[in-house]
Amino acid sequence: MLQKFYKGMTMNAQDFFARWKNLGAPGQEFQKVFKATKPMDTDLVRTKVQGFGLQLLDGVDPRIDNLVAAGIVQTESSQIGCLVRLEPSKPAQMYRLTMRSAREGVAELLVNHLAQDL
Repeated sequence: MLQKFYKGMTMNAQDFFARWKNLGAPGQEFQKVFKATKPMDTDLVRTKVQGFGLQLLDGVDPRIDNLVAAGIVQTESSQIGCLVRLEPSKPAQMYRLTMRSAREGVAELLVNHLAQDL
C-alpha cells in the first residue's frame, strides 16, 4: 500500500506556503475536482488523510473547512516531499484536491490514489 511510504511532516503556515510556491514547475502539481463518494464528515476525512500517512497542518489554511497536509514519500533511493490541500464543497458534495510534489508525476499518482478513498 502506498501509505507505507509516507512519513508525515510538520511545518507552520509560512514554511508551507513558501514550499508550495517553490513547487510550481510543470508536472509538480496535480489537481482533481471530484464528487464525494462517502459522507463529507470532517472528522472522517481528517482520519482518512492521516491514514494515508500525511501530517495534517491545522491553522495553516485561512479557510477553516480546508485541510492542509504534508508528507514525505520515502523510497530506497530518495525522499520526495509532498504538500496537499483539500477543499470541500459540502453544498455541491464535491472536493478539490491539489498536491504539489518535488518530483514530476508523483502528485498525479498520489492524488488519484487518495481521491479514491474520499
